[in-house]
Amino acid sequence: MGDLGNSTVDFHPKKPGMDKGDHEGDFGVTVEELSSLMELRGPEALQKIQENYTDTETLCHRLKTSPADGLSDNPADLEKRRQVFGMNFIPPKKPKTFLQLVWEALQDVTLIILEIAAIISLGLSFYQPPGGDSEACGNVSSGAEDEGEAEAGWIEGAAILLSVLCVVLVTAFNDWSKEKQFRGLQSRIEQEQRFAVVRNGTVIQIPVAEIVVGDIAQIKYGDLLPADGVLIQGNDLKIDESSLTGESDHVRKSIAKDPMLLSGTHVMEGSGKMVVTAVGVNSQTGIIFTLLGAGEMEEEKKDCKKGKQDGTLENNQNKAKKQDEAVAMEMQPLKSAEGGEVEEKEKKKASVPKKEKSVLQGKLTKLAVQIGKAGLVMSAITVIILMLYFVIETFVIQGMTWLTECTPIYVQYFVKFFIIGVTVLVVAVPEGLPLAVTISLAYSVKKMMKDNNLVRHLDACETMGNATAICSDKTGTLTTNRMTVVQIYIGDQLFREIPRPDQINPKIVELITSAIAVNCAYTSKIMAADKEGGLPKQVGNKTECALLGLVLDLKQEYQAVREQIPEEKLYKVYTFNSVRKSMSTVIQMPDGSFRLYSKGASEILLKKCSFVLGRDGEARAFRPRDKDEMVKKVIEPMACNGLRTICIAYRELPADPMPDWDNETDIVSNLICITVVGIEDPVRAEVPEAIRKCQRAGITVRMVTGDNINTARAIAAKCGIIHPGDDFLCMEGKEFNRRIRNEKGEIEQELIDKVWPKLRVLARSSPTDKHTLVKGIIDSTILEQRQVVAVTGDGTNDGPALKKADVGFAMGIAGTDVAKEASDIILTDDNFSSIVKAVMWGRNVYDSISKFLQFQLTVNVVAVIVAFTGACITQDSPLKAVQMLWVNLIMDTFASLALATEPPTEALLLRKPYGRNNPLISRTMMKNILGHAVFQLIIIFTLLFVGEKIFDIDSGRNAPLHSPPSEHYTIIFNTFVLMQLFNEINARKIHGERNVFDGIFSNPIFCSIVLGTFAIQIVIVQFGGKPFSCSPLNVEQWLWCLFVGMGELIWGQVIASVPTHQLKCLKEAGHGPDPDEIMDEDLAEDEDEIDHAERELRRGQILWFRGLNRIQTQIRVVKAFRSSLYDGIDRPESRNSIHDFQAHPEFIITDSVHNIPLIDETDVDDESERSNHNHVRVALRHPGPHSQPQGPQRPPRSRYPSRPLRQQSLPVTLNCNNNAAESRVYLGSSVSPCPVSPLHSLETCL
Repeated sequence: MGDLGNSTVDFHPKKPGMDKGDHEGDFGVTVEELSSLMELRGPEALQKIQENYTDTETLCHRLKTSPADGLSDNPADLEKRRQVFGMNFIPPKKPKTFLQLVWEALQDVTLIILEIAAIISLGLSFYQPPGGDSEACGNVSSGAEDEGEAEAGWIEGAAILLSVLCVVLVTAFNDWSKEKQFRGLQSRIEQEQRFAVVRNGTVIQIPVAEIVVGDIAQIKYGDLLPADGVLIQGNDLKIDESSLTGESDHVRKSIAKDPMLLSGTHVMEGSGKMVVTAVGVNSQTGIIFTLLGAGEMEEEKKDCKKGKQDGTLENNQNKAKKQDEAVAMEMQPLKSAEGGEVEEKEKKKASVPKKEKSVLQGKLTKLAVQIGKAGLVMSAITVIILMLYFVIETFVIQGMTWLTECTPIYVQYFVKFFIIGVTVLVVAVPEGLPLAVTISLAYSVKKMMKDNNLVRHLDACETMGNATAICSDKTGTLTTNRMTVVQIYIGDQLFREIPRPDQINPKIVELITSAIAVNCAYTSKIMAADKEGGLPKQVGNKTECALLGLVLDLKQEYQAVREQIPEEKLYKVYTFNSVRKSMSTVIQMPDGSFRLYSKGASEILLKKCSFVLGRDGEARAFRPRDKDEMVKKVIEPMACNGLRTICIAYRELPADPMPDWDNETDIVSNLICITVVGIEDPVRAEVPEAIRKCQRAGITVRMVTGDNINTARAIAAKCGIIHPGDDFLCMEGKEFNRRIRNEKGEIEQELIDKVWPKLRVLARSSPTDKHTLVKGIIDSTILEQRQVVAVTGDGTNDGPALKKADVGFAMGIAGTDVAKEASDIILTDDNFSSIVKAVMWGRNVYDSISKFLQFQLTVNVVAVIVAFTGACITQDSPLKAVQMLWVNLIMDTFASLALATEPPTEALLLRKPYGRNNPLISRTMMKNILGHAVFQLIIIFTLLFVGEKIFDIDSGRNAPLHSPPSEHYTIIFNTFVLMQLFNEINARKIHGERNVFDGIFSNPIFCSIVLGTFAIQIVIVQFGGKPFSCSPLNVEQWLWCLFVGMGELIWGQVIASVPTHQLKCLKEAGHGPDPDEIMDEDLAEDEDEIDHAERELRRGQILWFRGLNRIQTQIRVVKAFRSSLYDGIDRPESRNSIHDFQAHPEFIITDSVHNIPLIDETDVDDESERSNHNHVRVALRHPGPHSQPQGPQRPPRSRYPSRPLRQQSLPVTLNCNNNAAESRVYLGSSVSPCPVSPLHSLETCL
């Protein structure tokens, strides 16, 4: 294995002067030795360390570093290490150059067609028919054609090429600035990633890129390791190495068994220290990136992502084939390793989106395709009609024969027709759409930085505008995350405020001090306040800081205890994790015996206590009866005041026989309870208002927390998530699991659907519960709108839920690296009210796109119809190719800039979310588009057919080839553009508002673009001449054009007066992807399990069920309107009223992970107990909509026909009491002392 590893050395990019002899002199170890060491795992690695260095101490010594004090801060030494061992930085892929972007922009199909047409036109214009009188070719080329005119034939072709160039440059520039912004964002994310290292004996946070080989790094739960290293001290350390090995099991690391830590892996539990042995391109992650070869990144982007999803990395093998066979073998098991900052970069570079296409992208793509098809048909018809008309006119009516010398002239006509056709196509295709989206998103992302939202995935910003549900953490998001102990139960007394030390037995005070000082992570400490008179600074875990604060309030010193028992002397640590919900530390006493200190969630730890300390400091038996009393008298009142309750306990263990430290259940039992403290974490002042805004905006806020149910409920009431008298559910994770699983313990979507609409608080939840809830809400089909869910999270365990959610918010301050990695947006101030800002920006993006569409489509409809009818009736489009391209430019680029940069207003939060299936173009917008199109068409056709009489000028119709531009057609062009300009102001409002000027001056970009376009238009008309087919107009003509243009504003008011609901004939457009398409995507995910025949069968069934379902829905809607079912629909509090449950789920989605083990083993018995109770309960209740067994009239809508459905022999009803307490100590007894409505404990059963 060792020599295998060495072969990878060939691929390390060696820096100059990195030969062996060079650093043997300086450090006792070479880059190659360290690299080959890091390739080994477990016993092999230990053996290698023993052979080469005897132990890790010697390794540190050779690297000239101290395990206790770390490196000195000497810049010369650090610089030297960077030169010898490299920097902790993997060079990113080079950005695309401007020319590459230009080349990409040129790939646009319509532009290519135009270029070809323009080049043909140019070539033909230089061709002079040889001698001969052109009379022979008929009157096709007759007309006022003098020498100069004939020579000007090339101008049109050249002008088209020029305008194509303009479009390309603008597009390329936009892409370039977008890329630049992204890299700026990138570097900001990277600068924010810091890591704790020991230098000169003190722990400091330094940017990841500054870590050097030899640094002593402190690692803790939730870290993403920034470099390779060897463990020199660890407590209960577990690492998730799946990003390198593909193995999802957590790997236990210890000095004795497996001390090798690799970059890009995640710390899932525990803490420790490591000495850094490889950084940057020499670390395991770096080696993989070097192998992948930065040059071939392009194909990699895709492969790399794919590899990550497949769990195998075939592309690694393909790349490796070019290299040594051995290396190929060595690299095979590695998944695409993405480490630290590199992972971020790769994420950005890989254009493969993290989730399914965002809502807006889906709708836009579909709409653009539809419009493009329509445009193609129109342009083809235009060309065919023009050609037929010409051929019939020339060869049939005039009876000409085709002469060879006339061929070029005829071809020139055909080219002209072709150009007109292409122009129609160009105008029809809204290529400004992607541009508008990009500009709008980029602009929003920039502005959102100011609102404390650091957006990592662009589309998250817009998805957030559609959010219908937010599942929020409690600690730190809704609360300030500045914890203080405010109540304490100690020595049989409950103190409502912190007692003086002389009120407590000194023996107990000493125990509390040791228990807290030793059994809190040594990284948690309380520092002096930053400014005079400020609060002391809490560093590390906030709950632990509250306990340390308690020690200081009792006038004790925790630091003295820690100096006496340094971290290295701790015998065994069971670190905190989401399953244990407690932390325990074992120390060896002077007499050789052991003492275990434990702290954790009170109701979990009290179950493990058999004794309690009395007032005299002596332990006495702690019977179940005493426990119940303590729960009622101490814990529940604390919890009802919104306090988090923590129990602190200890236990003495003998030295002989030696306890079995791996048997945690035995070790942490029979504890002696010292105290129960109530920790207050006040609600942030701005949160209740933010939640009220969310509820008004139609977004349901749910709280998902690991806290006790009473604490959670009290905080939820303070925040305004629940209101007295509402119909809602508050439940614990255990109860939630019981309700959503069938007898086999599998999660059923149908059961989740009975719970989630009313669920507002989920307490004592595990990360799995959070993920299950989010997945259940997203997959649910009981409401006609599919839910869009945002989730906040800060812990490593929130990763799965953050990834599953439509938008994941990670906490910038309290969040772990793992959570930030999984998220879409990072809240830099950890504040819930920033989420409301994100919703506002998201809705604003959506509205900006709709405004742009409303404007763009009006122009498209008019331009296409004018070009088409004009061409058919007068054989020539009233709007010339170059003019069309100018219109296209103002419509697309400028309008997208103007309309996409409108700032958001509070009014955006006064409407409900649009939802997934809502069309981009609403009925009101369709009314505006068609209304304005009719107005513009009437004006233009009037000008086209009787304009010459109105203005008393020469008619421009039926002009021969190459004739000079006419005033007539110039007036049409000018009026058309001015109408678009004024309509752009109308397009600012999409919901039928009357005041279109509202807030126009708050957007300087909009004003400057409208005025700028107007100025350029004047220049084009007055001085454009032949290239723009314009002839200068006089003042009177200009005033008429302006007058007609302003008519748009008046006409806009007329349209606004027409009530939309009267216009039943209007259709909406731009819906989200069809359920069919979504189903196809879902099916593609299940590809492994299902063969094609089955897929076809399934699709047939789905269509059949959907047909049935539609009929049933229609019948149900009719019935619903007849009855007074929908009376209470406007009350936002009961938005999810019980009637929503009457829409049966369309498909039952069985969870892909069966038998997730329940949190408590006892749950299994409860399950069977519950099914026995069900018989009794059903009898006491009217049969609800779900309790009729599914008869023949309603076929089961199964998504998985291959699996027979569970027969519902007895209807599964919800457990009526949300705290189903059997014999265990449980906080939520149904008779709760809290002053809350009875609904809180006994919910309405469905």
